Amino acid sequence: MGITSHDVARLAGVSQPTVSRALRDDPRVSEATREKVRRAAQALNYVPSEAGRTLSTRATRRVGVIVTDLTNPFYPHVIAPLHDELSGLGYRMMLITERSDEAVAEEKLLDQSMDGVVLATATTDSRLPAQLERRGMPYVFLNRDTGRAGDFASVVDNEGGGRLVARELVALGHRHVAGVFGAANTTTGRERELGFRLALAEAGVGLAEDRVVRGAFEYDTGYRALPALLDADPAPTAVFCGNDVVAIGVLNAALAAGVKVPDDLTVVGFDDLPMAAWEVFRLTTVRHDLGELSRQAARLLVRRIAGEVDPGGERLVLPTEFVPRATHARAH
Repeated sequence: MGITSHDVARLAGVSQPTVSRALRDDPRVSEATREKVRRAAQALNYVPSEAGRTLSTRATRRVGVIVTDLTNPFYPHVIAPLHDELSGLGYRMMLITERSDEAVAEEKLLDQSMDGVVLATATTDSRLPAQLERRGMPYVFLNRDTGRAGDFASVVDNEGGGRLVARELVALGHRHVAGVFGAANTTTGRERELGFRLALAEAGVGLAEDRVVRGAFEYDTGYRALPALLDADPAPTAVFCGNDVVAIGVLNAALAAGVKVPDDLTVVGFDDLPMAAWEVFRLTTVRHDLGELSRQAARLLVRRIAGEVDPGGERLVLPTEFVPRATHARAH
């Protein structure tokens, strides 16, 4: 027979339930007792059984994170801090990757192997949130949500960021502008476009549909969009992109077409990924705190698992700021 929690309890001079609580850092157990139990466990080389913990507490201390676009450089920068924050809160992260939310088998999430779920690439038409809600599985949105009341989400002020870009472009004298936005079934795409359009309209500047392209938040979307936009008469002097990856696609398409950035064309991104600051890009963009976006999602999910949230929903919104670099200039 291996060493059990009962052996640790005898050596520490406490009850077996106290051992279980102490090794979970339960605040109901004094620090002195927790230290005594830890020393006893170390002396006996005792390793708590995760299966036993699950049976006794009905909690797995595991959180699933669903990402459908790991090729996007945005997600590694939010997954790492999410992992670290969950670990600090006593949870293990399980990454679930599929091509779409619809491909995520409900059984994977509802087989009692996880306490909660982070939805990092949700679309507004996904059925998965409703399935999780119906089965009582706590979840939160990260970066994107459904745009409906009652969501539990950690998101960015996308509309505010779009407004910032429009005001900067107008101040620089740009009147012929274009947009390469995200997919229409994402709140990030919709809200950034909405803020941009509203601020342009307030300044008396229009954004015609033939100067707008919508697509996935990926390099190819930007690269393929620019040639058609440049064929417009008059051609745009500035392009606002739905994220930095799309903007880098636009930058490379401009280089291929012999269009000088920023002399002939201003290009602005969104997110301020670390690569945006690389000397090869020096991309003008919109910044928000990528790490805090993830950390507050982790904290919100843990509070929801514990039942410490308003059942009516909670939407945590991070502010944005305009970051001027080398891809913007006054209109000629």
